[in-house]
Amino acid sequence: MKTTIGSIFSIAGLIGVIFFSYQYFNDSETFELLGADVAVSTGDYVPIIFSAIVLIAGLAIYRSKSR
Repeated sequence: MKTTIGSIFSIAGLIGVIFFSYQYFNDSETFELLGADVAVSTGDYVPIIFSAIVLIAGLAIYRSKSR
């Protein structure tokens, strides 16, 4: 049972990290200042952190031993 729940959390966390990271990088804007391109991110990084926590928790549950 723990392996199933851990697997589900791990997969959901990994998908969340990938999706929200892609969305975060798409929300960045670039402009030119004195001949150099400057990138400014307007994305929200909180969903990436939350997804990473879910991923780590899922891995911990998956690897924990049944008692």
